[in-house]
Amino acid sequence: MVDGKKVLVSDIDDHQEAFGVAFNSGDVDAVNAMYVDDAVSVWDPGNPHYGEDRREYVTNFLNTRKPTVDAQVLQQLVVGDIAMLVVDWQMEALDENGEQEHLEGTAIDVLRKGDDGCWRYVVDNPFGVSGPWTADDETEAADG
Repeated sequence: MVDGKKVLVSDIDDHQEAFGVAFNSGDVDAVNAMYVDDAVSVWDPGNPHYGEDRREYVTNFLNTRKPTVDAQVLQQLVVGDIAMLVVDWQMEALDENGEQEHLEGTAIDVLRKGDDGCWRYVVDNPFGVSGPWTADDETEAADG
């Protein structure tokens, strides 16, 4: 479903691709539309953001870090209107100093299908079973 700039999907198999398109285009409204109002995201490991705070965090992150992401769903479990996704992802973004930074992880995400038939995040945990790890961290670990 396309509602203005907001891209929502009714087929869970299309969710990750739709999210990637919205995210990589920097479309803050489209990305935020892909969450339920009181969703939690943990884009900053150890610091969950809920509701309006989450929307503001996402907006700031997209506008200042200029990220792009590439992601692949590893596992998808669906029961009725609830889905859990395990997603491997890699991201290029600017760090707090404006330098290019590589991040990657394995996310654990929970989505709910709304009354309109579209899937939205309830829990978005990009570092669910990993990191956060940067390419430098991996090199140091390998040398360690």
